Amino acid sequence: MSKNPPRGRRDTLGRRLDEGQALVATELALEFGVSEDAIRRDLRALATEGRCRRVYGGALPISPASTPMKKRIEEDREGKRALASAAATLIKRGELVFLDCGSTNLALAGHLPRDRSITVATNSVAIASVVLDRGIPLILIGGIVDANIGGAVDPTAIQALQNLNIDRCFLGVCAVSAREGVGVFGADDAAFKRALLEVSRETVALLTNDKIETRARHRVAPLSRIASLVVEHGVDGYTLETIKKAGPVVIIAPQSA
Repeated sequence: MSKNPPRGRRDTLGRRLDEGQALVATELALEFGVSEDAIRRDLRALATEGRCRRVYGGALPISPASTPMKKRIEEDREGKRALASAAATLIKRGELVFLDCGSTNLALAGHLPRDRSITVATNSVAIASVVLDRGIPLILIGGIVDANIGGAVDPTAIQALQNLNIDRCFLGVCAVSAREGVGVFGADDAAFKRALLEVSRETVALLTNDKIETRARHRVAPLSRIASLVVEHGVDGYTLETIKKAGPVVIIAPQSA
């Protein structure tokens, strides 16, 4: 009998997927001392549960954005700078701007205009630090900080949102698709973002290409609730048209260096 019964092995594989790891069937078969067919059955079951995307020879996480914030900051820096530069042009004079947690919004914090008399609110520790260093008026949403997300999304943070009238919200997202809308991996994060949408006049989301047409466990809102999507250069035309038909204006960032 295998030392790794199917349920326990499957839970282990699920945790690795949640951490953003790609899974290779041949390597896992050796690791767990079982056949590749047994591993493939595990991956099929996880795919049925919506926890991975099957590919030849293994499986991939539903969205790379399931990895911790600390790791995501280091990924695709040039692409995120291009998105941030394009998104900053949307901000109008005198607005109260909310920057939700996320590595792309962290890049946006460094591109915020200092000549438009804006105020920034955020629930992100890292974003708050950048905004403060840039001398822009700051409202920090408090609560218990979730280290994986990089900010507060608990009931205290949600309650603090109720005191704000936000002109423009830059929503952090993990996955976007025309069919399933905007999704994230944490239930608390999803609840916070739904509350954020309710107090925001206009909502924008910045998307790296690896988040487009992927899905996450918790649905935040349909794409019709998002006013604008800022996407990287290189998204195929069919995907762009499908997204546009779902409601948002799509802005394509210049190609990064």
